[in-house]
Amino acid sequence: MKNLKHSFEILLELSKFKITSFVTVTTFLGYILYSKKIEIDLIGILLGVLLLSSGSAVINHYQERNYDSLMERTKNRPIPSGKIKPFVALSLGLIFAVGGVLILLFGYSLTAAAFGILALVWYNIIYTPLKRKFALAVVPGSLIGSIPPMIGWVAAGGYPFDSSILMIAFFLFIWQIPHFWLLMLFFDEDYKSAGFPTLTDFFSKEQIFRLTFIWMIALAVASLAMPLFNLINNQIFNYGLLITSIWLIWNSTKLLKRNEEKLILISGFRAINTFILLVVIQLSIDKLF
Repeated sequence: MKNLKHSFEILLELSKFKITSFVTVTTFLGYILYSKKIEIDLIGILLGVLLLSSGSAVINHYQERNYDSLMERTKNRPIPSGKIKPFVALSLGLIFAVGGVLILLFGYSLTAAAFGILALVWYNIIYTPLKRKFALAVVPGSLIGSIPPMIGWVAAGGYPFDSSILMIAFFLFIWQIPHFWLLMLFFDEDYKSAGFPTLTDFFSKEQIFRLTFIWMIALAVASLAMPLFNLINNQIFNYGLLITSIWLIWNSTKLLKRNEEKLILISGFRAINTFILLVVIQLSIDKLF
C-alpha cells in the first residue's frame, strides 16, 4: 500500500498535475461555451486532454532531466533524484500521450485530435528546445495554453475559427506571458545555474517588472472585451468582469513599487492565477445558467 502511494505521488509529480488539471479546466470552458450544457461526452474529452497533457508533461521531464539536476527547485524531481528510470518515464509519457490522442480521434473528431497533436508538438518539439536558446521563448510558447479550450470547443461541435473561441485563446495566450515572467523572476538564479537564458540577461529587473505590469493590464483589458464576442450575456457577469479586472489592475500596481521583491512576486503570481480562475468561473456560470 505504501509503495502504491509512493508510485502515485511520483506519477502526480511527473504529470505536473497542478498544471495539467488547469488544462482540463480550460478545455471544460471551451466545451461549455459552445454546448451551453454539461453532457456525458464531457467526461471523455476531459480524460483525453488530461492524458495528452500529462503525457506531454512526463516527456518534458525526460527531455529536461539533465538540466533539472542542476537547479535547486527541480533537482528532487522523479528522474534526476532517481525515483524513476528515464526510459520508464519516457514510456509512460508516450503511452499517456498516444492514449489521449486516440480518445480525441475516435471519441470526438479529427479536428480535436489535430489540435491535441499540435499542442504536444509545440510544447515538446518546439518550445522545450527553444527556451534553451531564447529568453523570449515563452512568447511563442504561450500558444500551447491557447489550444485546450479550442479542443473543448470543437469536441462540442464548434467551428475552430469562430471569433468567440479565438478570443478565449487570445486571452489565455496573454495570461501565460506575465504568469511565466513572474515565475522566472522568482527563480532567476536557478534558471541561470542550469544555463537557461533569462530576461535579466537583457533587461534590468525594474524594466521586467514594468513589462509584466503592462501585460497584466492587457490581460484585464482583454477580459473586458469578452462581451463583444458573445462570451458574456448576463449583465451581472459584465459587472463581475469589470470588478475582477479593476482588482487585477490595482494588485498589479505593486509591481511598480518593488518594496519587498519576493513578496510582490508571490502576490502578483497569486493574483494573476486567481484572476484567470475567476474569469473562467464567471464565463462558465453565465453559459450554464
